[in-house]
Amino acid sequence: MLEKLGEALKKATNKLANAIFVDKAIIEEVTKELQRALISADVNVHLVKEITDKIKKEASDEKIKNIEKKEHLVKLLYDTILEIIGGEKKELKIEESSKKKQTIIMLLGLYGAGKTTTAGKLGLYYSKRGKKVALLGLDVHRPAASDQLEQIAKQNKLAVFIDKDEKDALKIYKKYKEQLEDYDLLIIDTAGRHSLDTDLVKEIKNLNDKIKPDYKILVIQADIGQAAKKQASEFQTALNVNGVIITRMDSTAKAGGALTACYETKAPVFFIGTGEKSSDLESFNPQSFISRILGMGDLEGLLEKVQNAVDSDTQKKTKERLEKGEFNLRDFQEQIKSMSSVGSMSKMLDMIPGLSNLKGKVSDDMFGAQEDKIKKWQHAINSMTEEEINNPEIIEKQTTRLGRIAKGSGTTTSEIRQLIKQYKLIKDFTKGGLSEADLSKGGGLSQKSMMKLAKKFGKKMRM
Repeated sequence: MLEKLGEALKKATNKLANAIFVDKAIIEEVTKELQRALISADVNVHLVKEITDKIKKEASDEKIKNIEKKEHLVKLLYDTILEIIGGEKKELKIEESSKKKQTIIMLLGLYGAGKTTTAGKLGLYYSKRGKKVALLGLDVHRPAASDQLEQIAKQNKLAVFIDKDEKDALKIYKKYKEQLEDYDLLIIDTAGRHSLDTDLVKEIKNLNDKIKPDYKILVIQADIGQAAKKQASEFQTALNVNGVIITRMDSTAKAGGALTACYETKAPVFFIGTGEKSSDLESFNPQSFISRILGMGDLEGLLEKVQNAVDSDTQKKTKERLEKGEFNLRDFQEQIKSMSSVGSMSKMLDMIPGLSNLKGKVSDDMFGAQEDKIKKWQHAINSMTEEEINNPEIIEKQTTRLGRIAKGSGTTTSEIRQLIKQYKLIKDFTKGGLSEADLSKGGGLSQKSMMKLAKKFGKKMRM
């Protein structure tokens, strides 16, 4: 995602940092590097010129001393990119359940933008944060729209309200209005068109007048690039859109165009879609975004991904079992599933400060091998009896069990031994490291416990 822009920014800042004097030649070199990078990221040419002219002007200020000038220009580069992709982080304000006020989000957009999929992702995002969420299907024009929303809701364990026979969107809302009031957050999937035509505007305005949503959010795909500006402007003018979600951010070089186009229309980007999984939705934080493309990581984003992927009920049960000393291979399997939902290992490396540079040094084959190993462990556990799952130690003692499990799961006996070894390590880790105080905080580790665990397991932990 915008790797070329990240590389160019790193080159530009390194040139400034290593320069003894900040002269016209260095300034020209840095701005040209930045221009090439922004244009390759599909940022509007006129905006690129405006940005680089501003940097040149400030860089030529003779009042700034040479040593201070380097720091000033590095900060200027960072602040300028931050400004054109949105500035400060903007968040949706979802009311707390205790206040008994419902928040309503209406998703808008043209055909193919990913509104229905985004409705499910958004619902999962907030359900993981303790909100009682309902999805409402008001797309009465697209064939199978209701079926798709129903399927997505089922996959993510979300309440869904649809009527496959009714062709009047407002009647569907009125039909379920009383039931919908029981939910903290209502996410509405509306109809799309190939273009923002009169009929679509009339339908959305009618729904808006009757439903009065708190947020009308435009869903735009990143691969339309600079065309996002026209789309965002038209929707804003016609329907007073107050936010944007950009989908397909993981698969296009035009993401810079979509991001900057939204900024130019003053429509804040609340979320970005970064993959096909339901958990591949991130709240958009411009500062973290720049930090990531500069190779400085994004821990806040990583923690958000983990929270989005982990099922809170499962984690609660696992915590209770840990407290009772009943952690078994099935619990271990659940932890593996949760981490697999976060994303690939290479994606996670991007988000860990100091480790993004490893991507170039560690082959994709090695990442793939680690992920394949985890998949094989899943199959092996599914081939075990309940007795073996609850007491994995008996597998090691009886080679007949090892052979049977390996044959049934398409793995080798050595891979199963590795699985049991890793399970024991995790079990010892939790048993030996979590104090009652840690568990009472929901499993969060105190600094003392962290140091204890690091000392105890530092030599044992291996990738």
